[in-house]
Amino acid sequence: MTDESQTQPFISADTTLPEITLKGTILAIFLTIILGAANTYLGLKVGITVSASIPAAVISMGLLRFFRTSNILENNIVQTAASAGEALTAGVSYTIPALIVIHYWSNFDYLTTAIIALTGGILGVLFSVPLRRILLADKTLRFPEGTAIGKVLMASSSAATGLKNLVYGGIVGAVISLCQTGFKILSDQMQLWFRVANTIVGGGLGFAPALIGAGYIIGINICLSIFLGVVLGWVIGVPVLSYIYGIDTTQGMTQIAMQLWGDHIRYIGLGAMMVGGLWAVVTLVKPVVKGIHASIRSVIEARQAGAVNIPRTERDISIMKVFWGTLLLLIPIYFVVNYFVIAADLKLTYTLAYSLNITSLVLIIVMGFALAAVCGYFVGLVGSSASPISSMALISLIVASFIVLLFVHGDIVLAGSDRTGIAAAAVAIVITAIIACTATICNDTIQDLKAGQMVGATPWKQQVMLILGVIVAAFSIPLILQLLFDAYGLAGVMPHPNMDPSQMLLAPQAGLMSAIVQGIFTHSTQWSMIITGGVIAVFVLVFDEMVKHRGWRLPVLAVGIGIYLPVGTSMSLVLGGVLSYIVETKLIQKYQKQTQAYQSAHQSGLLLACGLVAGAAVMGVLIAIPFVIKGNSDVLNLMPAQCAFLAPWLGLLATIILCVWFAVRVLREKHASS
Repeated sequence: MTDESQTQPFISADTTLPEITLKGTILAIFLTIILGAANTYLGLKVGITVSASIPAAVISMGLLRFFRTSNILENNIVQTAASAGEALTAGVSYTIPALIVIHYWSNFDYLTTAIIALTGGILGVLFSVPLRRILLADKTLRFPEGTAIGKVLMASSSAATGLKNLVYGGIVGAVISLCQTGFKILSDQMQLWFRVANTIVGGGLGFAPALIGAGYIIGINICLSIFLGVVLGWVIGVPVLSYIYGIDTTQGMTQIAMQLWGDHIRYIGLGAMMVGGLWAVVTLVKPVVKGIHASIRSVIEARQAGAVNIPRTERDISIMKVFWGTLLLLIPIYFVVNYFVIAADLKLTYTLAYSLNITSLVLIIVMGFALAAVCGYFVGLVGSSASPISSMALISLIVASFIVLLFVHGDIVLAGSDRTGIAAAAVAIVITAIIACTATICNDTIQDLKAGQMVGATPWKQQVMLILGVIVAAFSIPLILQLLFDAYGLAGVMPHPNMDPSQMLLAPQAGLMSAIVQGIFTHSTQWSMIITGGVIAVFVLVFDEMVKHRGWRLPVLAVGIGIYLPVGTSMSLVLGGVLSYIVETKLIQKYQKQTQAYQSAHQSGLLLACGLVAGAAVMGVLIAIPFVIKGNSDVLNLMPAQCAFLAPWLGLLATIILCVWFAVRVLREKHASS
């Protein structure tokens, strides 16, 4: 499809169809909660989220077909609102749990979390209004995911939606997850470690269906980079560190390996992710500034050329409403920051506290818009899934931390009875959380607005529904966070005694945030391990620069994730990537890559993988309810203690069956060649 054809909307500007309807709104609210809950679980478990736009579009299309009056623009509105929940989930789950990790909060404060998510999310939607015209006017930006959503919506007007694959994947993922986390008949990982002389060697596999599906979606390239991280952290790191620190003969080999990971190896991963994130930002500065400048100039020239009447497909929320809306949002943002500054007892004078509050507001607006623009531009280049949200949050946290230090310099302690340091860190995290929510929502919004441009949607109606999606997600996510925290624990923090550490949610991004903020406010961080990770990242970056002209890539952030995550978690992602490579290779052999049949088969695989992710993640949230009610994660356990050794092997068998079923279903499904 040519660029010119892409600018012609599927529904012309002269045609008016119902977009915001009662049934569409109800469906959007339902999907926002469900997909937001699934991504909250995934974000806390593995530190990544997957785009909810295409699954939301497919579910919407499947359900709205039961109504005679449904249309493509109504479908687009539903997926637009629902995808906001997924986007806001990333901004919240990457940052707010850090308040738990640094022990500032013992539980998630519902109202505070909701206000942070709400204000940051709506700010992101408002910032996307001027950015929409700027970025969508740039012909060099392809918006791969937004374009894919638009094509799915247009194809649905005359073809099957693919809902069947999404449902089948969801059922299979949910059943396996229930058998793993609930019934515990199956294990979600297998680790084998052995002592060899004065060291230990071994490795592990992962069988979590949500992560296998996520690995399939992100593809073989990133998963191989994660595997390199596994090799560096677990295959090489554990033997070396066990030799250096010695082996405690009173512990099992697997327990020693996990302790080495918790005390040392994950900090190496943090160092690699820090350097990778900073490098991503540095490489983006020049093209982003250049691209936005060129886009602004082209929009100004177009306006000077003039159009008397703005067509329906170009009508945004008015810029004055954006201006006043932004000013109004500053009021609750001020009180949230002020609450942390005052209630946290930073021991500041009134003048210093007021100055810190105002400085924080300026930082949130300026950096929020700047990072929203960067994320929006990056979405146009490579899509929202590859957008460096965590890197943006990292930059925000570093800047916010040093600004807070200007006001509370002196005796900073991040542990013990003096909570001044913890309070200062909390202020920096809250500022970062609002900025991160702004950037993630804008990151998602630009993608949805591109899809809307393709199908002929009315931009202001999409923006209104995005705000609705933010509101629904903001008031549901805190409940889900607390539920998951009570059921599983979070990043080493267990809310109840005798909880199963193997079921703990790692919250990798929040762990990264807490490590960074502790590194800034105290000298207790393991800088030697972080520096080691940084050195590894530099070598990876050099290698990536050397091979990228051959079409190969080695994303340093993915390598860092492979080092940082437990081996079972990482290997689940790797398994999904390998499955993706096998299926895609067979599909290319069966169909030519550019044919309609290949695109349809490729889409079927993605929807099946999305189903696995959503089904398993939603089940993880649902079974948390009886865990919390009974205060015991073994309440559903059906595996006799004397047979527990079978669970890893049964998990391996179930995973082999899952992968075979997945591949056969995608490869044998018939697709039209035209």
